[in-house]
Amino acid sequence: MNNNQIVGLEIRETSLSDLNHILLLWNNGDVMKFVGYPNGLGMSIERLQKWYQYLESNRPKINHYSIYDQELGYCGETFYSIDSYQYASLDIKLFSKARGKGIANKALSYAIEEAFKHGAEKVWVDPNPNNLSAIKLYKRLGFTESVMPKHLIDKEALDSVEFQPIYMEKQKNI
Repeated sequence: MNNNQIVGLEIRETSLSDLNHILLLWNNGDVMKFVGYPNGLGMSIERLQKWYQYLESNRPKINHYSIYDQELGYCGETFYSIDSYQYASLDIKLFSKARGKGIANKALSYAIEEAFKHGAEKVWVDPNPNNLSAIKLYKRLGFTESVMPKHLIDKEALDSVEFQPIYMEKQKNI
């Protein structure tokens, strides 16, 4: 059974109809605290619409999925972005109501599968070291800690955060 067909859970490519939900997610401090935005992003619908146009013009190398549960409604997002080295960065963000229910595992598994299907050779994450539940999840999904490849190091971004992220990767099964 495909991960996006699990009873009660829908993982689908984000469309224009999802933008209002994403706006609430990105502006939620509880959701965004582990990525350095404890007050949310302060995103406007206009900026989000421009982001969506960029997303649309770059699919399938970049893709974003909206996650819905039949009982909880909109739960959050997951996405991947494949670079020229065939490394795909991954992320997931969930509202607190959706955490601890297996939704992140299913949604990330789906995003990983899609990234590999569209050309990624490795997928990687860089969780905040204080986000212990995320680190446990990534380990359960088969990610291992490693040294971040030089082409992925963004010195400006590292200087702007108050923590040193942990680099974890997973190789495509051949």
